[in-house]
Amino acid sequence: MSADPLLAAREKVALACRILGARRLVESILGHVSVRVDDASVLIRCRGPRERGVARTTAADIRHVDLDGNPLEAMDGWEVPKELPIHTRLLAKRPEMGAVVHAHPTAALIAGLAGPELRAVFGAYNLPAMRLALDGVPVYDRPILITRNELADEMLAVMGDRRVCILRGHGITVAGESVEQATVTAVDLDELCSITLRLAELGASPPAIGADDLAELPDLGSSFNDVLRWQALAADADAALDASPD
Repeated sequence: MSADPLLAAREKVALACRILGARRLVESILGHVSVRVDDASVLIRCRGPRERGVARTTAADIRHVDLDGNPLEAMDGWEVPKELPIHTRLLAKRPEMGAVVHAHPTAALIAGLAGPELRAVFGAYNLPAMRLALDGVPVYDRPILITRNELADEMLAVMGDRRVCILRGHGITVAGESVEQATVTAVDLDELCSITLRLAELGASPPAIGADDLAELPDLGSSFNDVLRWQALAADADAALDASPD
């Protein structure tokens, strides 16, 4: 038996962090990913004495804590993020979700501040991003650190049953049934925000996709939308890390 039964989950969370770094959804040490271990604990990206940034996260940066942030293993100098409640309150209130991403993508920041409507104006280019627009992307209006349970609950009331929420002047919260789904969804939200901003810069306002065309755009399922795309994003992240100076 492995000395660390949670090692595979740690490695997956670490890879999610590297993907976010490669896609520039996080910078430096800001941003974190978590995964549910059970109803009372999570694995989460912590900050440590040998910090190299989120884009270079390894399994050693991922620590097991309870929902109050109390360590369930030796921390060795690592500290939980101050915004742990984003993760713990979401996972406590939404048992169907298994992972949480909190990141600071520039496009989402600008979209949240500038206020353009995130509309479903493209289709087959990126179906999951289109569906985020169809469902609507809520915006939490307070540009604060979400360091207390009551603040996290306030954000979650705005987020509702959606998988994404823009935090105005701050970043994004994304939930998924798996680490793969949460990570890919964060990338899709960034793409939706980036395209919306580019259209606004061009002064373009294309029509929303019509019902007939929507009927021709199927849900390709989790094995395509989450697993295969995760694998491609992971390969890109590893290649970017190999090419970067140490």
